[in-house]
Amino acid sequence: MKRGVRGLDCFHRHCLPSRSYRLENRFGIPAILMFLSAVSFFLASPFYIKQKATSSLFTSLVQVMVVSFKNRKVALPSQTSISRYHNKDSTLSEPTNKLRFLNKACIIRNPEDLTPDGAASNPWKLCTVEQVEELKSLVRVMPLWSSAIMMSINVSQGSFQLLQAKSMDRHVTSSFSIPAGSFGMFTIAGAVLWIVTYDRVILPLSSKIRGKPARVGLKTRMGLGLFCSFLAMAVAATVEHFRKRKAIESGFLNNPLGVIPMSAMFLVPQHVLNGMAEAFNAVAPKRVLFTLNCQRKCRALLYAWLGLGWPWAALLASVVINTVDKLTRRGGKESWLTNNINKAHYESYYWLLAIMSAINIFYFLLCSWAYGPCSNEGFFTHRHEGKDVDEEEMSKIGNGDNKEEEEMSKIENGDNKEEEEMSKIENGDNMN
Repeated sequence: MKRGVRGLDCFHRHCLPSRSYRLENRFGIPAILMFLSAVSFFLASPFYIKQKATSSLFTSLVQVMVVSFKNRKVALPSQTSISRYHNKDSTLSEPTNKLRFLNKACIIRNPEDLTPDGAASNPWKLCTVEQVEELKSLVRVMPLWSSAIMMSINVSQGSFQLLQAKSMDRHVTSSFSIPAGSFGMFTIAGAVLWIVTYDRVILPLSSKIRGKPARVGLKTRMGLGLFCSFLAMAVAATVEHFRKRKAIESGFLNNPLGVIPMSAMFLVPQHVLNGMAEAFNAVAPKRVLFTLNCQRKCRALLYAWLGLGWPWAALLASVVINTVDKLTRRGGKESWLTNNINKAHYESYYWLLAIMSAINIFYFLLCSWAYGPCSNEGFFTHRHEGKDVDEEEMSKIGNGDNKEEEEMSKIENGDNKEEEEMSKIENGDNMN
């Protein structure tokens, strides 16, 4: 929805006549659409399936932090010890060795900490192993999530790419030219192109070579996405360098509205690389959540947190732009991001983003090492070596966890006593 409104605003600004659509209209139409979407959301509220919450996940996470801080001087017991508190119906009886200081929250220090039925007498003094692992999952995922923000910052540089397109020759043929605001479609085209190539070319070819079904690992996909984002900024800086030099040679230094004799198709590679970066990172972070040892409510929180990547990226992109503009205009110098694109230094700004993206790749590698292995680690992993958690859950749902289907199968397989009695009566009549 956010991208649709942003694309519509871009269409109004650059594809429709400026006389008919003034500035207030350009902001008013997206505002009206967002208002209508919010109204429709609340109108449909009575039709939603709402489950009553039995406990608060946030309270549970805070309890683990408080209890582990209270027990900070308590020595950790051995792995063979049974002094850890966990739910009776849980298969998770031992905490993992990652972030071991949090394991102190589930240590049973005194028998009085438990009630006669085995429950914790005070949840602010004793937590379950499940609570500890949920907080660990949240702490482990956050660094990986933060590494994708830099990619979102790079993708959100559409306004500068728009100015570049407006100053270049956008003609495909002598009678047809691509609107400057429509070059973002090449980002979508790049994402679609990569997905089709990955699914129809790379996977079948690698499976044929190895003799086994294979696919690229989750963290590997995320890293490749960040690398494509870095390449996109490097390509954008190179293209802007030649565009600016061509503009100065053509005498457009003081004329930012002049169209230089350089094809705008040179902007396509950076859009395609941004699309590939988004395709790599669109699914991988979400699938990483299914490798975590936590409950569904914790995964739901992490899913919601992943959705905050774009808002944070937009905010940080504004901070980066304002900071660069403020620092580069010191001493009466021309700002890197001045309105005159031919006097600005957009190529330097793109190189700055490329350097930040390169640093972010090393940050991702550090976070990936700290996170540890996923269930499908490696560049090419075999599909039959283990199903993902989401696939296992779906197979359980489809293979007998539905009680209604079990009851129906029992009825169909001979549990209907009335039919058996009727058949006995008919057989008895035939004997007579």
